[in-house]
Amino acid sequence: MSMEVTIMQLLRWQPFQEIDSLQREMNRLFDSLALPSEKAAMSLFPPAELEETPEAIILKLEVPGVNPEDLDVQVSLDGVAITGERKSTNQTEEKGISRSEFRYGKFRRVIPLPNRIQNTQVQAEYKDGILSLTLPKAEAEKNKVVKITVG
Repeated sequence: MSMEVTIMQLLRWQPFQEIDSLQREMNRLFDSLALPSEKAAMSLFPPAELEETPEAIILKLEVPGVNPEDLDVQVSLDGVAITGERKSTNQTEEKGISRSEFRYGKFRRVIPLPNRIQNTQVQAEYKDGILSLTLPKAEAEKNKVVKITVG
């Protein structure tokens, strides 16, 4: 009986470890419930990088494996919509086995811009799987100065 008391005294309750374990289980449950098409769509969502200079906004999207002809880029005054498709080139022989972890399918991404731009003056470049858009700012945005009162 005294041995059980000693063991019980050494065990400590660790609530954060239990919360972390519960979080992992919840993530696993949601992953198992997601439909395969939803998983593929999430993985096709191209990551973006946005950089702002005084004259322009530079938007880069990582779209490896997508031909430039399969990209549709539409630029409005305050946003960019990119639609594309990563097509499968996987061919197998009659008795051959093929395995691929690549994701294929259509994607669409809409990116709001922090400033209004001149959408008729956009320059696009596609190199090494990176789509780069140079979006010149509207003249009103370039010369916009705001006085801030401190105090």
